Amino acid sequence: MQIPDVKSEWDNEISTVKIGATEKEGGTRSANISVGGETTLPFLHFEGSTPHRPVLAMEVWDIPPDSWPPVAREQIEGVMEDPVEWAQKCEEEFEPDLVCLKLKGCDPFGQDKSPEEAAKLVEKVIEATSIPLIVWGCGDDDKDNEVFTLVSPAAAGENCLLGTITEDNYRTLAALSKADGHKIVAESPVDINMAKQVNTLALDIGFELENLVIFPNSPALGYGIEYVYSIMERTRLAGLKGDRLMAQPILANIGGEVWGTKEAKIPEEEKPEWGDHRKRGPMWEATTAFTYLQSGADIVVMRHPESIKATKLMIERLMEGRGE
Repeated sequence: MQIPDVKSEWDNEISTVKIGATEKEGGTRSANISVGGETTLPFLHFEGSTPHRPVLAMEVWDIPPDSWPPVAREQIEGVMEDPVEWAQKCEEEFEPDLVCLKLKGCDPFGQDKSPEEAAKLVEKVIEATSIPLIVWGCGDDDKDNEVFTLVSPAAAGENCLLGTITEDNYRTLAALSKADGHKIVAESPVDINMAKQVNTLALDIGFELENLVIFPNSPALGYGIEYVYSIMERTRLAGLKGDRLMAQPILANIGGEVWGTKEAKIPEEEKPEWGDHRKRGPMWEATTAFTYLQSGADIVVMRHPESIKATKLMIERLMEGRGE
């Protein structure tokens, strides 16, 4: 029986977004990272090109992560009180592609750290590390606007990925990123039309779509991941079919979602039938990452080094045969 030719041909390619700037490019990073550029669905190397590997970022907070379960915190014992040392440890020992610095301490309903403190910390992390940097705000619109007004110029020249812009809060960060040469993360609920709306708003004020990464929210395995998978897949299909507003790389920020689930954090003593939680938690995170990679994610933000290690191995296997 002859197998029919099922190759698809697409009208468009996904935008390539470069993060990080080397000394020659006006920054201090040891190398930059490019994501996107696909001309086919994830890992279908027989059908089109996947010029850049998906990349992994490791989350670092500006305050001790007391809300993380012990199995996630024990990997950073001794450094979680100092985000600069924490970022160094991530780069040197766990070897992610990027560091994702979350400015959780700036939350006005938490420690309410000042924009000046945030900017100084970003400068210190840049000085102490050499890989590209994602800087993630605290999630409060007004405070993030104040914080990024100082953080963005403090990191000027480094070509960071800053996040996030939303439908209700996009003007300040988009303008700052354009002025200081950064890329931005466009966040939306799990809704393609909302994602297009955020991209449209950024485009309307002069921010180039080629400098933008889509973030459609990313729940953990077992918590609505099937629906989000379908949204990410539809986003990628729309981009490949020629929809310019959907032809951007996709980011999945999964650490907070995964390590908030009972399956990842409940210790073995409470649920012996679930097995060793020190293995279960990292594998829950890695399996969540595997799923989003298959749906089209180009960047995955994670927390546990064992999860990073397992996901890196999977990426290597999935990228085999791409004709390098």
